[in-house]
Parts: sequence; C-alpha cells; structure tokens
Amino acid sequence: MEDRELKLWSGWLGLFGVLVGLGAVIALIVLASQWKEPKLVWAIVPLSLLWVISLAGFTVNGPNQARVVQLFGNYVGTLRKTGFFYGNPFYWRTRVSLRVQVFETGMNKTDETKDATGRVITQATSHREPLKVNDHDGTPIEIAAVVLWKVVNAAEAVFQVDNYEEFVKLQADAALRNLASRYSYDAPDTDAHSLRGHIEEVASQLKLELQARMRQAGVEVQEARISYLAYAREIASAMLQRQQAGAIIAARAKIVEGAVGMVEHALQMLNEKNIIELDGERRAAMVSNLLVVLCGHSAPQPVVNTGTLYN
Repeated sequence: MEDRELKLWSGWLGLFGVLVGLGAVIALIVLASQWKEPKLVWAIVPLSLLWVISLAGFTVNGPNQARVVQLFGNYVGTLRKTGFFYGNPFYWRTRVSLRVQVFETGMNKTDETKDATGRVITQATSHREPLKVNDHDGTPIEIAAVVLWKVVNAAEAVFQVDNYEEFVKLQADAALRNLASRYSYDAPDTDAHSLRGHIEEVASQLKLELQARMRQAGVEVQEARISYLAYAREIASAMLQRQQAGAIIAARAKIVEGAVGMVEHALQMLNEKNIIELDGERRAAMVSNLLVVLCGHSAPQPVVNTGTLYN
C-alpha cells in the first residue's frame, strides 16, 4: 500500500478559528437573552454542537512518530511532520512509532491463576528465555537473537496486520527456529557453515529471512544477531565431554605429527654425519624410544646403559 503524505492546517490557525466560533456562540447567547428572542436557540444549539465537534480536530505529532489518518474507513494519508496541526474533526488517527526498536526473541508467559473464590493465586508474569530448537543434526539447542527494526511504511503497518509489534516478535521467533534447523551447532570436520563457527554468515541469513517475512507489514530490519547459543541443558554435559574429547584428539594428533617429523629429522642428521650406524632392529628401538619421549604426558625417566649398545 502506498504511504501518502498528508498535509494539515496549522494548529494555531485552527485554534484561532475555534476561539472565533466560541465567541460567536457566546455572542448569540447574549443577544438571545437581551432581545428575548427564543428563535435564536435554533442557531445556538447547532453552532454549539459544531463547536464541540471542532475540538476533535487538533493533532500533536511528536518526533519519530506518524499518524495514519482515515475518514469513514477510507485511507486519507499519513502525517509525518512534527508539530501542532488541525484537520477534519472526523479524522480517525492511528499513532505509529518510527523509532528504531530492539527486542530479544523468546517470550514465555505465565497466566494469572485464581481459586474458586476468585482470589488471585499466581500473578500473570512474562519473562524471556532462549528458544529451544533442534539444529540440522537434530541436536536440541537453546538460541536467542537480538533484532533491530523500525517501521518505514506506517500505512502497511496499520492496515496489513492487526498488531505490527506482536507480528514482528512472532515472525522473529519463527525465522530463528527455521534458521537453526538449517545449520549445525558445530561442524569442525566439514566445510559446512555452523551456528557457532560462522556468526557473520548466520546473522546475514537471519536478517534476510526476517526482512522477507516483515516486508508486508512495512517494517525494515536493520540488524539481527545471535545473542545466546548453547546446547540444551539435558545434553550440555554430554556434548561438553564430546568437545573435550575432540580437542584432546586434535591436540594428540598434532603432537604425533610433530614428533614424527622430529624423529625423521634426527635419524637423517645421524645418517648424514655418520655418527652411528644402526641396523633395522636398533633403528626401530630408537624410533620407539624417541616417540615415547616426545609424545608422553609426563617426563620419561632415563635409564643409563653401562654395557654395550647391544647388551
């Protein structure tokens, strides 16, 4: 829907007209009492009624606000200018905030509970907590996102949805759930994008999906980022052990890779400098001893051989 700009009269000019109308009504009342002319009542009553109705024509529009104006169900236009204005008293004005707004996805509400006598047992409360969803691998995770948005088309925000603020929050939750189902929480062994390892990519995709969903409500998403990401509580301990095991395996693999290179370099230098000649069996024993020294968790205890190399 096209967002048309609405121009209204100055509120001060309207105030002057209302005061003139009030003066005219008072003057007629005074004349009717002085002249004792009851027929003037037929003029005083309609004018008084019109004057009262004219008071509804004043509008004050603040900064970063818009007024979507309707006349008997027809869209007239949107007032965006800041100031004091006067228009048709029969205009129906709906205020829309144009400020940049921010919220975090996820909302749980506790309804008010009453007993049989009507006494309130539990007050209605609401609190935010991360959404619990399944990632691409089916692993339950907890995730939340912060969304910055603003209304750019006030007419669409009013006419396309019932409550644009509630619409934005519900669509943000749905988009975040859909996004989490397309990515794995962590993908260390593949080139696929993951929620934990590709934050910028995930944030970009979330913003695009949110914008596609909210465009019909005249809303522009300025930024969307993951604010909380963790495994669900019931599997957090097991997944932590899995991560620790993966880290240990990766570290040991790096140590073994370096140790093999050091052993190879040591044997090469011994051969080039002709320091000692080793047969296959002694060469294997030396390699084994070097790997134990280089790959062991604790410092090895040396054993002094007082005999010959072959004893």
